[in-house]
Order: sequence, then C-alpha cells, then structure tokens
Amino acid sequence: MAITAAMVKELRESTGAGMMDCKKALTETNGNMDEAVEYLRKNGQMKAEKKASRIAAEGLTRVAVKDDTTAAVVEVNSETDFVAQNEKFQTYVEAVARQAVNSDAADMDAFLAEKWIEDGSKTVQEALVEITAVISEKISIRRFEKVTASHGIVVPYVHGGGRISVLVEADTDVVNDDIKEAVKNIAMQIAALNARYIDMNDVPQEYRDHEKEILLAQALKENEELPEEKRKPQQIIEKMLVGRLQKELKEICLNEQVYVKAEDGKQTVAQYIAQVGKANNANLSVKRFVRFETGEGIEKRSENFAEEVAKQAGMA
Repeated sequence: MAITAAMVKELRESTGAGMMDCKKALTETNGNMDEAVEYLRKNGQMKAEKKASRIAAEGLTRVAVKDDTTAAVVEVNSETDFVAQNEKFQTYVEAVARQAVNSDAADMDAFLAEKWIEDGSKTVQEALVEITAVISEKISIRRFEKVTASHGIVVPYVHGGGRISVLVEADTDVVNDDIKEAVKNIAMQIAALNARYIDMNDVPQEYRDHEKEILLAQALKENEELPEEKRKPQQIIEKMLVGRLQKELKEICLNEQVYVKAEDGKQTVAQYIAQVGKANNANLSVKRFVRFETGEGIEKRSENFAEEVAKQAGMA
C-alpha cells in the first residue's frame, strides 16, 4: 500500500512521534493506522517523543580515553537526579562516551545518525529512543567533544561522580608520570575554578569591553552614593577600573589563577607548569581544555511538588 504524506501527518498528530518514525511504522504495517500506533508503542518512539517537551537538566558527564593522545567528553541529560544515579543510565552514558571517542562526527546530527557502538543494527538516535522508553524519562545527548593532541597528551578528570568532566590537551616533548600528574592537577584546577581562557591574551576584546562597561556602571553607582565632597570625576573612576578589570580577568584565565595546590598560596598555574617542565626537562604548556558541567546553562523547571500531586489527583 502506498504511504501518503497525509497518512504520516495523521499518525504524527495522534502519537507525537517523529515523522520518519511514523513513515516507517506505516510502511511496516502496510498502512494500517491502529497497527502503526502499536508499532510505535512497542518500539518506544511514541513514548519518547511525548517526553520531548520536558526539561532535562540533570544527568551526567563522562569521558572516554582511547590513548594518551585521544579522548572525548559527553554530557547526557535526564529530567531528575534520581535517574542519574540509575545503573542503566550510567552504563548508557559510558557507552555514549565510547561512541564519541571513536566518532568523526562534526555535529550532533551526524553523531546521532552513526551506527551505535553497542549494536550496529541501530543508530545512536534509535538507541537513545530505546533508553528513553526503558527509563521512562526524557533522555538527551546534549553535547560531545573529542580532543586529539598533535604534539603531546590529553588528560581527563571527572569530578563529583560525573557532575563535571574536564579534558586538558597539553603540548609537551616529554611524556612521563610526572607530566601526566601535572596535567591532571591542571584539569582539577579547571574543574574547581572554572577557567574560561588559557591566557590573558586569549580574552576577546568584546568580552573586555562588556566587563568594563559593567564595572563602570557599578563604580558610577557607588560614586553617586558617596557624599558629594567625596565623589570622584568619571575620568578618575575609569582609570581605577583598569586594576579591577585586570583582577577579574586573572580569575577566569587559567595561567593567571593561583594554583589551588600551591603551598605558599601565591604560585600561579603558569609558574607551576614552568616548575614541572623545568624539573622534567620538558617544554610544557596547556594548549586547550574542555570543561562540561551537568546542566550548565539550562534553565531548570521549578515546580511545587504538592501542586503537582494535586494536579495528578484531579484536586487542582
């Protein structure tokens, strides 16, 4: 039987399943609408698609390492923290990380279209639909990144059971246990203090201008609140902002941050890297880092639990 666009549209509207899933279901059932609905239910697509509007802001990050020069980090989200503690979910996220470290996909669409590493008979997207149906919560692969070092090593670090994961690519002409430990310490630093850039020179002028604008507005407001005889001219305030801006930039630039393990509380990360390099006769530097934090940037839904129960019980 010929499957028409109208049939696909009808099935999609009645089930909420994806267009391609609906077309496949109708093809498999020779156009029988009732059987197509059952097909979608049995294969989990309808259940998964109906969860598509929910907010998945919990979950886990994970890393997978192929060797000293190649690693990947992923973030997979769930709706609740409870699911993030589920063994099946954790096993699935680890598999997604293995998929990423073996993938050449440039974007999420290409990644989801790949053959699933655990079962080549299905795609990554189809495996995602299946785990969503099994766990009965919206699951989404939010992002992935693969890092390959051209001259050096890639070192991973996972914090808080997967709440934060970091990859650090380091340029080095010497690779030994001391160098690896040092790069891992740097990864821990990034996890803890959330550096945004490696060096002050990496900070875009646009970001500098934006932060200066904010600091200026704050300083002018503070100035206005002072007694008139103590207020400063705006040109003086702007000169004073140079120091404030430099201090702020040092807090977000890895090399300028105070190294968290520094015994004197003063040594910077750049000084620590130079110290380790000198001790190992190595030219050592951080080339790149990736930091994933679960739910970062996702607006979490806030609900009143009592109201939700009342809604489900038909009392509100």
